[in-house]
Amino acid sequence: MKKKVAGKLKTVRKRFRKDDLELMIISSPTVLWFLAFSYVPLFGIIFAFKNYRLTPGKGFIYSLFVSSKWVGLKNFEFLFRTPDLGNILRNTLLYNVAFIIIGVSLPVVLAVLIHEMFSKKLAKACQTAMFLPHFLSWVVVSYFAFAFLSSDKGLLNYMRNLFGQADIMWYQSPQYWPFILIFINTWKTIGYSMVIYMASITSIDTTMYESAVIDGASKWQQIKGITLPMLRPVISIMLILNLGHIFSTDFGLFYIVTRDSGSILSVTQTLDVYVYKALMQQNNYNYSAAVSLFQSVLGCILILISNKVVKRIDPESGLF
Repeated sequence: MKKKVAGKLKTVRKRFRKDDLELMIISSPTVLWFLAFSYVPLFGIIFAFKNYRLTPGKGFIYSLFVSSKWVGLKNFEFLFRTPDLGNILRNTLLYNVAFIIIGVSLPVVLAVLIHEMFSKKLAKACQTAMFLPHFLSWVVVSYFAFAFLSSDKGLLNYMRNLFGQADIMWYQSPQYWPFILIFINTWKTIGYSMVIYMASITSIDTTMYESAVIDGASKWQQIKGITLPMLRPVISIMLILNLGHIFSTDFGLFYIVTRDSGSILSVTQTLDVYVYKALMQQNNYNYSAAVSLFQSVLGCILILISNKVVKRIDPESGLF
């Protein structure tokens, strides 16, 4: 439908069409998933500002809104009064910095190398082998790690014995665990990031490479002049998203894989592990909600700041 406005024809679109209904039906599962698991849980923020106590004979709603008192920011004091707060934040930040550096650079390198393989069957096999650990739970990964690190039957100690070296009590030696955790996290997560970059590489116009070959460009020159610049927006988005989680850690990696060994707690206790232990010991939902909100707010602020910095450096990149 066209309408004449100020001497010009302007196309006026109907508010709702059949195509819109089809798109709504297709997107409805995703919308419902986000509503159920991303927006409805936001209701729990109220725990961070209340002293929730279940009233005998009353329901959850009554206990939360009527009998539980508002305490303001008092629940946040639980974190800042922690004696080991400096060590906990140090572990959380340093591990995440290492994860971000490795998780942004190494998958790009592997994606480019696999894409440039001459044998496509070998490339598919390598891609599948690297992507497979992503589907393993941390419980399964912890058993794999224990098979290597067990003090009496572990594979690493067995190999050391073959060369006449003494056993290492891995779960009582904190100096080794920063390297072990970084290695395990990289092994499990690198495949997922690599697939994202490979999908971006395959979407690059092949005529650009053909023109580069005609001009006499080598493989390295093609990668440097075409592949990496075209991947820059995706790399920027992945970097921004990772920075948003810099105050959060994977609970399974730092609690399950380490088997909650007290001897290595100085290098494995992060903010999420500490909050979980405090929740299990004190059974206080208010503290855990306050710390989770603290992590989320800081993560949101970092996303906004990093996105603004990236947009200033490269206006075509950035998350939004």
